[in-house]
Order: sequence, then structure tokens, then C-alpha cells
Amino acid sequence: MAGRRTLAVTGAGISTDSGIPDYRGMGTTPVEPVDFQQFVTDPVWYRWVWARIHSTWRLLEPLVPTPGHVALARLEEAGLLTGTATQNVDRLHSRAGQRAVWELHGAYDRVVCLDCGRITPRAELDTRLTALNPDYPRETNPARVAITPEADRAAAEACDFKAARCEQCGGLLKPDIVFFGESLPAVMDEAMQAARHCDVVLVAGSSLAVLTGLWIVRQALAGGAELVVINRGPTAVDELAAIRVEGGTSEFLAPLAERLIA
Repeated sequence: MAGRRTLAVTGAGISTDSGIPDYRGMGTTPVEPVDFQQFVTDPVWYRWVWARIHSTWRLLEPLVPTPGHVALARLEEAGLLTGTATQNVDRLHSRAGQRAVWELHGAYDRVVCLDCGRITPRAELDTRLTALNPDYPRETNPARVAITPEADRAAAEACDFKAARCEQCGGLLKPDIVFFGESLPAVMDEAMQAARHCDVVLVAGSSLAVLTGLWIVRQALAGGAELVVINRGPTAVDELAAIRVEGGTSEFLAPLAERLIA
């Protein structure tokens, strides 16, 4: 990485030290989530998604960047990292001070209207939903954070949560995160462009089971970049890595930054 252009690709594993569980990294299987078509066509799923997210989203608010996030921010500031393409929606890369961050799956703290395209802060909608559901319980267990809520039909049908619609046009509101079955955001193209021009692609805390990150890595490799992988558990590109490190991102990225910046 010294004196070369490095692009980082990160996943849930870089955020585990902040308290967010990594559902895939050690081979666990996530519960099937509500997909995009279910969300936009069935009022039961629409209500359920907003109920789960309303009760859990504030669990992400107090989280702080891990040493891994901070190390990448330091490498970017030193000119050793061109940017980070992340599968995470927790905003911890930006909170660590990184400027070039491509959020491939969106961000938890924004809401988008599917009809008029209006973007609003998640906290603004929270005020409306709290007024509609003053006694709805809030989750306190970080392991229950609902990024894309589980497709539990029985629980969804029993849910009496009152969901909201866009104040501007009355359209459906969606957390500004990418649901299964939904088109990828425009930043995917920007990340792919960065992959075409990097010398090294650094995978940190991702098994690359989700294809967005894998596509970026393969684009970088097609352009001649070398691959470095730091992850707990196997990844989809282990056999292609020039360097493969088994372990946590905080454990290895912090001393790596010290070594390169010194």
C-alpha cells in the first residue's frame, strides 16, 4: 500500500467492535428480510418495517467509530487511501472523518419518499411516528437492530403500529437503505470507477457474501489491482488475495496505519 492508490471495501465486520453484530462473518445465516416488492405492495409489511425500524434505529445513534474506522480515516487524510466503498449503513466511516465514502446500501439516518423523492432526516420522521405511537416500545438490545427487518408474517399481522406517509405528497416513505430486490444507488457507479483506478483493494470486515462489494473487488482485480483481505472467517475472494489476514479489523488496521504514516 505504501506509495500506491488503495481502495477499501468494508462490511459489517469493521463495525462489530462498536456493538453492531456481524451476522455473516462467522458463517451465521440472517433471517430472511422483507424485500422491496413486499414493502411497497403490502400495507402489512409497510407497517411492520416502520414499526421495527422505529423501535431500533436509535440504537445506532450513540455508537462511535472503531479503531478500524479511525485507521482508514487517517490513511485517507495521509493520501494513502482514495476512498471506502462500504456495505454498512451505520455512517461510522463518516463519523470517523472520512470524506470519500460510497455507501453502497444507503444510510440508516435518512428517509426517502418513493413518489416525490424528498429526502428527510430520520429524526424528523421519528417525531411524527412517536406522536402517532406514543407508547410503542423501544428496543434496548443492539443485537436486535433492524436494518432490513425480518419477514415475520405472524408478528407483522399482529402489529398495530401506525405508519406515516410523505407530508409533501402523501407517498410511501422508505428508509434510505437498499432493500433486497431494489436497484442499487448511483454511488455504486462511483465506487466502480474508483476500483478501475486503484493499485490495491483492501477488503476489511466483509465476507463479500453480498454481491455489491464483490463486484467492486472483481472490478479492481480486473484492472490489475492487488488484493488484501482482513476478516474473521472465510471470504468469497480468499484464493485471490495477495495477503490474507485472519482477524479483526481494529486489531490490524490501527497498527497498519501507524506503520504506513510513520
